[in-house]
Amino acid sequence: MFHPLSVFVGSRYVRARTHEFFVSFITWVSLVGVCVGVAALIVILSVMNGFEDELRDELLALSADARVVASSGAHPSALEWQQASRALRAVRGVTAVAPYLEAQVLAVRSPEMLPVVLRGIDPSLEASVTQVARVIREGRLADLTAGSDRAFIGDVVADELGLSVGDTMTLLVPTVSPDGTPEPKLRELTVAGVFESGPEEQDAALVFANLADVRALGVAPSGRGLHLRYSDPLAAPQITPRVQAQLPSDLTVIDWTVDNASYFRATRIEKTMMSLILLLIVAVAAFNVVAMLVMVVNDKRTDIAILRTLGASPRRVLAVFLTQGLIIGWVGVALGVALGVLLALNVQTIVPWLQNTFGFHIMDPDVYYVTTIPSDVHWSNIGWIAIAALLITGSATLYPAVRASRTPPAEALRYE
Repeated sequence: MFHPLSVFVGSRYVRARTHEFFVSFITWVSLVGVCVGVAALIVILSVMNGFEDELRDELLALSADARVVASSGAHPSALEWQQASRALRAVRGVTAVAPYLEAQVLAVRSPEMLPVVLRGIDPSLEASVTQVARVIREGRLADLTAGSDRAFIGDVVADELGLSVGDTMTLLVPTVSPDGTPEPKLRELTVAGVFESGPEEQDAALVFANLADVRALGVAPSGRGLHLRYSDPLAAPQITPRVQAQLPSDLTVIDWTVDNASYFRATRIEKTMMSLILLLIVAVAAFNVVAMLVMVVNDKRTDIAILRTLGASPRRVLAVFLTQGLIIGWVGVALGVALGVLLALNVQTIVPWLQNTFGFHIMDPDVYYVTTIPSDVHWSNIGWIAIAALLITGSATLYPAVRASRTPPAEALRYE
C-alpha cells in the first residue's frame, strides 16, 4: 500500500529494533504514560461526577428544584399566591407546584431544646415537588392530616430530643399580635414519623407538619412560599427566567443552583484542580516523548542527511519526526480513552471486587454516609481530555522535529 514518505519513515521509526532497545523502551514508557494519564483523568472525573450527582440528589431530597418567595419588604395576599400558583403550572418546564409555610421555632422536650424550622406542607402535593416520601424511615406522609397536630422529624432531631413515633414534643413559636407586640405560642405536636435524608443540616433542622396546622399558629407571611418541580433540574438556570417572567414584582423565584451555589462551586474547583494535577502525568509522558525523539534524531542523523541529499525538503524531514511523535501520542490517548471508559463504566463492579479480595473498605460505613463509589461518565469530559492530551503530546514533538529538519547534511555525513 502506498504511504507518503514522511508517514512511512516515521511509522518505521516507531517500531522496535534490537540495537535500539533503549530508544524503544523510552517509546513504550512514553506511550504507557500517556495512556495511564488519560485513563486516570477519565476515571477520577467520572467518580467526581458521580459524587456530585449523589450530593445533588441528597440536597434536593427535601428541597424543591425552585421556590417562589416574597420579595424583600413585600407581603403578597393569599389571592396573589393562588394566582401565581395557577400561572406557574402553565409555564413550560414546570411540572408541579405546591404551597408551603415555614417558621423558626424551638422544639422542647425537657430537659432538651433544639432550634428547628417548622415547615407546613400539603401532603397530597408535596410528594410531587420533593422526595420527602422517599426519605421517610418511619410512618406515612398521609398521616399528616389537617387538625391532627402531627409532625415528621429528622432522625438527628429524634436522637437529640429522645423522641420516637407516638411521643409528643412542644414547639415554642414566635408570633406577633395584631398590635405588633411579640406573642410566643406553645403547641404540642405528636411525632407521626421520622425521616432520614442524609445531609445533617436537613435532618437536624427540619420538622414537617400539615399546612393547615402551621397556618393556625399564625406564622408570619414572610414564611410563605411555593415549591416548584422542573422537568429537568439541570436546566434550572434556563427555566427560572421563564418562571420569573410570569410572576408579579413582589414575588421572586430562587432555584436550587442558587441555594446550593457554594457546594457546587467547591466541587467545580476540586474537579478543575484534580484535572490539572492529573494532566501532569500526561505532561511527564510528553517530556519522555521529547527525550525519546531527541535521541532518535541524534541516532538518525545519517538517515536525515541521506534523505536531504536525495531531495527531501526540511519540511518533509520535519513531518517524519512529527509523525513518529504523533503516532505515539494518538495510540497512547486512544488506549487511555478505551481503558478509562472501561474502568469508569464498571467502577461499581470493580470496587466491590477489590474490597472483597483485599478485605478493606474504601468508603467505611462507620465514617461516610455514601458507602459506594458512584460513577457518571460525561462524554464531553472525555472529549476535552483526549484533545488536551493530543495537544500536549503534539507540542512535545515540535522541538525534536524542528531540530531534525535543521540538521546540515554535509556535517552529518562528514565522518561517515
